[in-house]
Amino acid sequence: MTGNRKKIFVVDDNATNLSACKNMLKVFYEVYPVPSAAKMFDLIKSVLPDLILLDVTMPDIDGYEAARLLKSDDTFREIPIIFLTAKRDAQSEMTGLSLGAVDYIIKPFLGPLLLKRIETHLSMVGYKKELLRQNKAIHEMLMVKTGQVWQLQYAVLNIVANLVECRDDMTGGHTSRTLKYLECLIQKLIERNIYSSETYLWNLDFVLPSAQLHDVGKIGISDSILNKPGKLTPGEYGIMQTHVEIGVNAIESMEQAAADHDFFRHAKIFAGTHHEKWDGNGYPNRLKALEIPLEGRLMAIVDVYDALVSDRSYKRAMPVQEAATFIVEGRGTHFDPRLVDIFNSVSHRFAGIAAPN
Repeated sequence: MTGNRKKIFVVDDNATNLSACKNMLKVFYEVYPVPSAAKMFDLIKSVLPDLILLDVTMPDIDGYEAARLLKSDDTFREIPIIFLTAKRDAQSEMTGLSLGAVDYIIKPFLGPLLLKRIETHLSMVGYKKELLRQNKAIHEMLMVKTGQVWQLQYAVLNIVANLVECRDDMTGGHTSRTLKYLECLIQKLIERNIYSSETYLWNLDFVLPSAQLHDVGKIGISDSILNKPGKLTPGEYGIMQTHVEIGVNAIESMEQAAADHDFFRHAKIFAGTHHEKWDGNGYPNRLKALEIPLEGRLMAIVDVYDALVSDRSYKRAMPVQEAATFIVEGRGTHFDPRLVDIFNSVSHRFAGIAAPN
């Protein structure tokens, strides 16, 4: 059936050459004799060939210019071109090949040789398409597998974060709420184009889940301090502060097994900087203002807010409006002023997250 046969354009201004080529190829291929490059460009709009046999010396548009035009168009770039010409000097052949032709055959030629060359180049096109298909299939499979692996890792990390909460009798739901607060702040941050030079580089699929490890270091703090039913002594508070370093070290251990993935880079920043303060009076490194990474400045707000509106062993939950006022009053001392302004615009959403019922 001709419908399944490969289509070949034979482009030559010599009618005798066109007829000879058509008679030679028509047994094996669907052949389109074309008397000029201009006619070829008209025909190719409706018929896409599998290969083009192209003469060099033609009026108006010569073969070289036709090849340049074909290779400059994404639709036709991959169509193999074989120059079929009487120009037999080496420079002409080099010019043709440099324009992207797959072969250069000099007239007069042997019919079996031409057929073999065409067969070879069409086979190569088929191999290339099959290779691209296989590569695409492998890529899609890897993307699925990678997604499954990260879903599994996220689930494991979420369990780790929940284990930390289980050790603290009074912080149930802290991790899930802080993620919701954080997403709320970041969405508004992006919407208002604030700190865009930093958020532009963020992949939120990694940034948000990584925040669940901000308190992972508490797993290394003793129950007697973590669940003390009263205010901590200065010594105990100093021990509590070490949860930052413990958390960073734990995440670094995970990071080594994940080839420095962005997820762990963000997680380490959240864990290591969420107790820093804008005025430099935080811990562990007394970073100040923009020295504190954006992740830490964001987490400082959501972490403190959730602590305020939650029951603790040493205090009762604060009403959401009072907690919002506390955050606003910390503008420029504890918290980044611009982020407090963002918080102020979404504090009603924070209240809904804190008390969904």
